[in-house]
Amino acid sequence: MITNRAVLRLVLFSTLCVGSIENAQARSALSSAHEVRLGQCIREAAAGRTWLERTLWGLRDQEAGWIGAEVLNANGTHDLGPLQINSSWVPKLAALVDRQAGLVRAWLIDDPCFNVQAARWIFLSGLNATGNYWRAVGIYHSPTAWRQRRYALAVAGHLRRRFGPNAFRAEQPGPLEHRF
Repeated sequence: MITNRAVLRLVLFSTLCVGSIENAQARSALSSAHEVRLGQCIREAAAGRTWLERTLWGLRDQEAGWIGAEVLNANGTHDLGPLQINSSWVPKLAALVDRQAGLVRAWLIDDPCFNVQAARWIFLSGLNATGNYWRAVGIYHSPTAWRQRRYALAVAGHLRRRFGPNAFRAEQPGPLEHRF
């Protein structure tokens, strides 16, 4: 015999399941919209340079962040937004854009285009400093050489998966931009 309590449990369970499915669908739709927006930001930041657009996608795929992300690291810093910009960059970025650090941090977390532009600046700064594409990819992640090498290999794998075996055949870069 089914008791009222059993019926109530069944109704609550069904409601929770339907609610969970609806929440998952809503999150998926939101996530898809964020990815579309992020793609627009990456194309805008690359300004028609295929090699730079691919690089930003490689960094994004490796970092796997999201709009609103604020991930605590073991060293007390945070990785912020879709391209997981380390919070140690906030003072430098704040000085570059002449804004308060708190505002820059909020933009890194919630504004996908600001986050992508910051990632672009960090990567291109490394490229200008070293003249080496893969070192610049590694510098984006860490100042430590062995971590840079490991990270660059991981990004290369993401580039191959996303763009295929010809991922490294981009247009000829400009004088300060090196082929990968």
